[in-house]
Amino acid sequence: MTQEEVMQRQETIQATLSASQPCITLVSGEKRPIAEIAKRIQSPSSIGIYKHCPRKYFYQYIKKLPMKENIHLVRGKIVHSVLERFFDMNPEILNKDNYVEELTYYLKNLFHAFWSKEKNNIMKLGLTEDQIVFYYEESILMLANWLNHILEKIRAELDYHTDFVQVFQRIKPAVIEQEFKSSIYAVRGFVDYIEVVGDVVKIMDYKTSKKKELSQEYMLQLAIYALLYEETYGRRANKVGLWLLKHGEMTMNVDQELIDLAKFEIEQIHVNTQTSHIHDYQRHEGPLCKWSTGQCDFYDVCMKDKRAGI
Repeated sequence: MTQEEVMQRQETIQATLSASQPCITLVSGEKRPIAEIAKRIQSPSSIGIYKHCPRKYFYQYIKKLPMKENIHLVRGKIVHSVLERFFDMNPEILNKDNYVEELTYYLKNLFHAFWSKEKNNIMKLGLTEDQIVFYYEESILMLANWLNHILEKIRAELDYHTDFVQVFQRIKPAVIEQEFKSSIYAVRGFVDYIEVVGDVVKIMDYKTSKKKELSQEYMLQLAIYALLYEETYGRRANKVGLWLLKHGEMTMNVDQELIDLAKFEIEQIHVNTQTSHIHDYQRHEGPLCKWSTGQCDFYDVCMKDKRAGI
């Protein structure tokens, strides 16, 4: 399906949905469509931040205070860029004798290019040389783990197909890095990739997390992606999941309960973020305010407000 066809189909679907838009019951008892009361477009990240700490949400999305770069954000950006560009490679230079060496070389070069592009930003983070080397090597290992998975898929395809261009196209995701946006629910999200095998649709997101778990935060993110996909394409995805670059793939089935979770949390964030008054956004103090090696981007201003009784 072309991008133009997707847009036309989305317009048709949204026109149908608009006739019976989901509504929210306000404190006054009045029911109004979500799109009418939404103060801003939300995302899985903004919803997650509000659930963790409403005051942090206020500083970031309402007051729009500047945020600091950190190695996890910079490294995540680099790794995602490598994975996004990997399938741009020309498969015509590959064959069954050289593909392991060529793909390994290509991936390493991509990583080095993107790391070099961010080198100045990395040097500004205040890390020691040993720390920089650690994150560089750890990132290489994550990508190597992912590449081994790709090579296994290629080997499996080569049992049935001899044309390497065809093999490469068969393992390439149907969609890579696509933005989904709902005018009905006033929410958006960026999906890393979507696989379509036969009639089975799987929505996936890359993570550099150390933990091998599908946390509540990640589950909500995937639920929102499933809702956005359903609204855009008019059909339900079969699975959603994470590609944990340290561990491997984790997936779950898409069912009505998951879709309802997304709808509920989207409704809640719009209801709870109606005002621009700081007192309506409670401070949730905990381990993620300040820790041994760092602190929340808004820790200083938050503590200053606390001392002022705000």
